[in-house]
Amino acid sequence: MPGAAAHGLLWVAGSVPTATPDPTPVAIWPLLLVFVVGLLGIVVPVLPGLIICLGAVLVWALEVGGTRAWVTFAVAAAVFLVGVVLQYAIPGRRMKAEGVGRATIAVGLVAAVVGFFVVPVVGAPLFFVLGIYLLERFRYRDPRRAAAATRSAVKGVIRSIGVELATALSIAVVWALGVASHSL
Repeated sequence: MPGAAAHGLLWVAGSVPTATPDPTPVAIWPLLLVFVVGLLGIVVPVLPGLIICLGAVLVWALEVGGTRAWVTFAVAAAVFLVGVVLQYAIPGRRMKAEGVGRATIAVGLVAAVVGFFVVPVVGAPLFFVLGIYLLERFRYRDPRRAAAATRSAVKGVIRSIGVELATALSIAVVWALGVASHSL
């Protein structure tokens, strides 16, 4: 019977294959909203932004199914992994070259978490900078050197956010291409 292989189990079971509507238009809008929340989570680091963005693509692939959807998710996951590596490698290498150690960054991050709860909205970045400055001031006993290390750490965080945003936007492009190719 011509076309039987294209219908797989439905034909074997004896049911009449019917055209099913493409679920992409319905599934895409809530997932786009989730993706935007992920982007906001990158800029305001309260939520795991990149994971949320990749999760939106995963849910789309689960909903839509098919080889194109899963290839789209696989490419998005590869972009995610490369982005995560670069997110730490690029700023870390520059900060190390400028004399900012990992312990300093760790103290800054702990201070940021405390600051998030002590002073809502602005506490995290404020305490991050303050924590790094105070640690470097204690370590070097020189306010200029402490200020230079603090500036370097802040630049590193901005670079990291930039890499994360570029990664999320790359995932968005991969996803858009996947949606467009799936709709063909």
